[in-house]
Amino acid sequence: MITGASKGIGKEFAILFAERKCNLVLVARSADQLEELKKALCEEYGVRVHTIVKDLVIPNAVNELFREVKALGLDVDYLVNNAGFGDHGAFVDTQWERYEEMIALNVKVLTHLSHLYTRDWIGRKKGKIVNISSTAAFQPGPMMAVYFATKAYVLHLSEALNQELRKEGITVTTLCPGPTRTHFLEDSGMKAAWLVKNVKVATPRAVAELGFKAMMKGKPVVIHGTMNKVAPFAIRFLPRKWVTRLSAKVMGHSTVGAIW
Repeated sequence: MITGASKGIGKEFAILFAERKCNLVLVARSADQLEELKKALCEEYGVRVHTIVKDLVIPNAVNELFREVKALGLDVDYLVNNAGFGDHGAFVDTQWERYEEMIALNVKVLTHLSHLYTRDWIGRKKGKIVNISSTAAFQPGPMMAVYFATKAYVLHLSEALNQELRKEGITVTTLCPGPTRTHFLEDSGMKAAWLVKNVKVATPRAVAELGFKAMMKGKPVVIHGTMNKVAPFAIRFLPRKWVTRLSAKVMGHSTVGAIW
């Protein structure tokens, strides 16, 4: 099962699974894009694809999704929690409803689906989850404060679950991409940020391939991009206030001043 499967990294995960003849449950809000992807995957790879159009932030939507999949007689072996979004701008300039939806999708939905499926897998000695976090998970993010915080939650939750569930044969992998050439950059307003203008932006395919391989190997955390791997290590040796100021500069905060 892949959430947020209609485009971007989620779509590329769907293709990677289909290439290996895995049947799919694809979940997203866009019916047209899901059906287009389903048709392409069925024709190209001969796999069975079930599409479920659902806005997962609506109350009880996750429980509905779980029941619908069970009603189809499907056993999910792999869960890709890809659905999520961000927003670039000052904290006080964004309406609360936007943050509420972001927290619901990035945190609550991911946690609920992980809970439902890990409980379902207990005793089977198999089951793999990949949760899409971000390099944003490793530091505070002025101008994207709530988004960075949600991704830190995803990273910490996933690492803890991977440790807890090892004895059950269940693995939880955290995929941490940096800026990626998807709809996310436009939807979040990040195109104006220094980070996006001055670093190499990854392709969704490259990010998904890394995540797929890590998931299959049961790796706990994987970061895409050489420079993206350096930063989380380097900031461990800096005072937290410097890290926050540097992050503000990178994210395009106009009033940040000097890093030091």
